[in-house]
Amino acid sequence: MRNLCVTSRGWVSESEFAEYWGIVQIAPGINILAQTALIGWKVARLAGAISALLGLLLPSISITIAITALYAMIRDNPWTAAAIRGIIPATAGVGIILVVQMLRPAWQQAHREGRASMVISSAVIIAAPVLLVLTTLPAVVLLWGAGIAMAILFWGLHITDGA
Repeated sequence: MRNLCVTSRGWVSESEFAEYWGIVQIAPGINILAQTALIGWKVARLAGAISALLGLLLPSISITIAITALYAMIRDNPWTAAAIRGIIPATAGVGIILVVQMLRPAWQQAHREGRASMVISSAVIIAAPVLLVLTTLPAVVLLWGAGIAMAILFWGLHITDGA
């Protein structure tokens, strides 16, 4: 999705994609739907949002039904089990690439803003996964908390810089 919307089509910039991704993380469970609707809205308002959602959902539903039917026929095959054992680590690897692509615009923005922004952004990047692992906080609570904390910190930095 990022490659198509940012690199291939240029519908949104890297920073817009990262910003939209941050916004859609607030509501758990609908991330890709919300991201698709936001990009569609930016391109062609309501018609764009509806078209983008239909373009996302209709092929996905069709493919999911076909794959589910196929999997029901071959799920007990040892080759199928072996293939799934390979797919899981590959999926994690793709996730790592997505993390790097999402961090790049935020890191560049923090670098442009200066040392304080770099330190604060680095602290959030490190603290977020640590808090998720060490506490029972739901991810949505962590995201809201990080957003509020960053807003307060950067507002405070802005006030200090402007004074």
